[in-house]
Amino acid sequence: MKFLIDMNLSPSWAEFFVNHGFEAIHWSAIGEISARDSEILDYAAANSFIVFTHDLDFGTLLAIGKSSGPSVIQLRSQEVLPSVIGELVLRAVNSAASHLEMGALVTIDPSRQRVRLFPI
Repeated sequence: MKFLIDMNLSPSWAEFFVNHGFEAIHWSAIGEISARDSEILDYAAANSFIVFTHDLDFGTLLAIGKSSGPSVIQLRSQEVLPSVIGELVLRAVNSAASHLEMGALVTIDPSRQRVRLFPI
């Protein structure tokens, strides 16, 4: 799996994912900081990335467009650093891996994980 980390999350997430065997890049390394969410989604879809974000707008865009991808993981927590919530994210990614490969919106918060398959 390949992760595209949204601007609203620390670039340290890219290193975290790489250290755990995934390919990952922070949007600031490849795109304009002021890019629209739709541009980030388009890039992710064209390059087989899963978007990792703390922003609810991606799920809304996918639902409105009845899209089949790219997959998106929404982190819904006050604590958003990998040093705090990284292990929970890894468990969620591993348990939802087959859904993420098919196309899904995965929402992770400290108490639960929810998976919605596309189209939403």
